[in-house]
Amino acid sequence: MLEELKEEEIINKVGGRFKLSTLIQKRIVQLKQGSRVLVDASGNEDQMRLVLQEILQDKIFLDENDEVQVSPDAEPVTDVPDINPLDL
Repeated sequence: MLEELKEEEIINKVGGRFKLSTLIQKRIVQLKQGSRVLVDASGNEDQMRLVLQEILQDKIFLDENDEVQVSPDAEPVTDVPDINPLDL
């Protein structure tokens, strides 16, 4: 289990375990569909770790309709390779 998920900080940040699970799932789908990563992905981090970092760095959140929103000040990291999501 990822250590970040054990911390109450990330659970409280999104409003509970159910919302955290929803946010992670929806963001991973977005990444698989080609959305740009909002944090430095220089290491070989998996998508789960990238999403957790985006949450901890306040780059993404769930709106009142439980849709993933990107913070206005979050800019995509542009030095990531272009990968066809169909190849994943």
